[in-house]
Amino acid sequence: MKEKNQLREDAINLALTISDVCDEIKGCSVYCNQIVRASSSIGANIHEAKYAQSKADFINKLEISLKECFETEYWLELLFRKKRIDEKLYKTLQNDCGSIRRRLIASVTTAKENSEKQK
Repeated sequence: MKEKNQLREDAINLALTISDVCDEIKGCSVYCNQIVRASSSIGANIHEAKYAQSKADFINKLEISLKECFETEYWLELLFRKKRIDEKLYKTLQNDCGSIRRRLIASVTTAKENSEKQK
């Protein structure tokens, strides 16, 4: 359970950091709006998964979090290529996203395996 709570906490921290970064970026509001929405959705769906109505719903919420994580990485790359964030920040945020993504993949895989065992 500690891992899931840490995953949720890491997702919240990522969303807060990205929001703070976007508050400082001028002239790129379309990208900033998109990345703030995607990054905050990661943690929101992890939180929703905790209260899923079924195992399938749980897996679905985690898969949505995973998709939002991939989308966040895309918007980060665009902001970097547009030179709105520097390379150091880009790499740090990409690493944070990658860590969350890997743990989500592991969680989805485990949940699917456990679901199959119960059938």
